Amino acid sequence: MTDRIKQIKHASWIAIGGNAFLAVFKILAGSLSGSLSVIGDGIDSSGDVLISIITLFITYLLTKPPNLKFPYGYGKAEANATIVLSFIIFFAGAQLAITSTKRLISGSIGELPGRLAIIAIVLSILLKLFLAWYQRFIGQKVQSSMLIANAKNMQGDVIISSSVLIGLILTYLLNLPFFDSITALLVSLWVIWIAVKIFIETNMELMDGNIEKAVYEQVFDIVEHVPQVRNPHRMRIRRAGSKLMINIDIELNGRMTLKEAHEISHIIEKKVKGELKYDVFDVIIHIEPFGDHIHEEVIGISKDVLKTKNDTPLSSTGR
Repeated sequence: MTDRIKQIKHASWIAIGGNAFLAVFKILAGSLSGSLSVIGDGIDSSGDVLISIITLFITYLLTKPPNLKFPYGYGKAEANATIVLSFIIFFAGAQLAITSTKRLISGSIGELPGRLAIIAIVLSILLKLFLAWYQRFIGQKVQSSMLIANAKNMQGDVIISSSVLIGLILTYLLNLPFFDSITALLVSLWVIWIAVKIFIETNMELMDGNIEKAVYEQVFDIVEHVPQVRNPHRMRIRRAGSKLMINIDIELNGRMTLKEAHEISHIIEKKVKGELKYDVFDVIIHIEPFGDHIHEEVIGISKDVLKTKNDTPLSSTGR
């Protein structure tokens, strides 16, 4: 088992334990103090337990080697799981929006939580802040879209818990009966936006896009410094989980033997895997003789395309 998988597993177990504790504590505290908002916050934490369990399951799936059914391995299972997480976050936000809207229409006012309920909410905010920071820290460290998405979800939970606390207090202290529901509605819209943003970013990965310009520039620079290689072009880079798959066309002397050309391709593959600051799954090299250009080809990225683009991520088609 790789160190990356171990760290994802560890982060997932911490998230499961922390959210399970908060879910039980908030539901009990809300029930004993008669606060529906705290009970709802506890139910939201129960959903976070489910999210972390899904993350843990995908972690086990990522340890499986490539096979006949999935010759590229199970790397994209992480992106698919992140899509599922985005839907869970979206429907949680939508449910909060529906509940808030119903309260606004009916004009009902939530109850101010008792001491135990307030303790539960404050504890939830503090623990969620830690869990969100830890999930993001590990997610960025091992380049896990699942953990980063889960961190964003927990950041939303902090805002939700804060709105439950602040909204209800202001409702009574300032005598604004609709303040709590309006705050909850605004929070729900924010949560929905986070879900949509996660979906868009992850869908880019599933569409084999979202590769930064700097990565293409690094690979071109590495290949161009290999002796006898000319005109690297038609580069296509896509993600398989945390790893990159790279396709590139190069030109060599047409009089070169097959063995010589093969050795150069191995040199390129070794240098790309060794010098690129990313984990590379495979490098596929297509060899052409000098001057064998097919200008009608629009697949892939050339250096000319890089010069006309800004610093935004490039698509793998180059169009």
